[in-house]
Amino acid sequence: MTVAPKVAEVRWERTHRIISTIHPPIDLFEDIADPEDWDSIMAGETNTNSRALENVGQLLLVPAGRRVGGPGASYVMAPFTHVNPAWTGRFHDGRQGAYYAANRFETAVAETMFHRAGIYRATAEEPGWFSQYRELVGSLDATLHDLRNHELFAAELDPGSYSASQALGRALRLQASDGVVYPSVRDTEGTCVAAFWPNVVSIPVQGRTLAYHFDGERIDFIRDEYNGDVFRVV
Repeated sequence: MTVAPKVAEVRWERTHRIISTIHPPIDLFEDIADPEDWDSIMAGETNTNSRALENVGQLLLVPAGRRVGGPGASYVMAPFTHVNPAWTGRFHDGRQGAYYAANRFETAVAETMFHRAGIYRATAEEPGWFSQYRELVGSLDATLHDLRNHELFAAELDPGSYSASQALGRALRLQASDGVVYPSVRDTEGTCVAAFWPNVVSIPVQGRTLAYHFDGERIDFIRDEYNGDVFRVV
């Protein structure tokens, strides 16, 4: 990083995120209980239900004042409480989480297609349809560190490496940053955000349900599971 990124006000009426559909809501996050009470609730719950801690994840990674609760809160809380060094992203290294979203549906698709195809290749998946994805639609009104300059932040936007971007993410967290806004590496027309805390983004609602078709090397088709429309990926 040659310069420290400046901050910018980022207001998007719609954000788009695509996730797996296999994870059920987490009751603690969906309940109306005050998020500041969750620690004491979990302490009591784990005495009688050993699976409660596994379902909620590492709640202490999220300060009480940064938590969100209510219907749909699982979509936002889970990326921060279910972390693993094996599950990393451009601006998080698996020790803490991040909520990634894009300003365009097409951008969210492009980002997830790239990463999912890599997973399928690594696990030697047979070609076929993988219909386990849902679109989350939310909004954003936040002050974020701005990386929307390819020349200044070329290392952090390297399509093939997360080394510089994860280092920047760690440094910005120490400065109490809410997150970063940056140009999509997989879609030249799109912009993405990585929120470092749950309360930086709105609680989203479910949008489209999708299926990705893997041809053995890449995602080549996408199907809208609501109306059955199929789109070829160019």
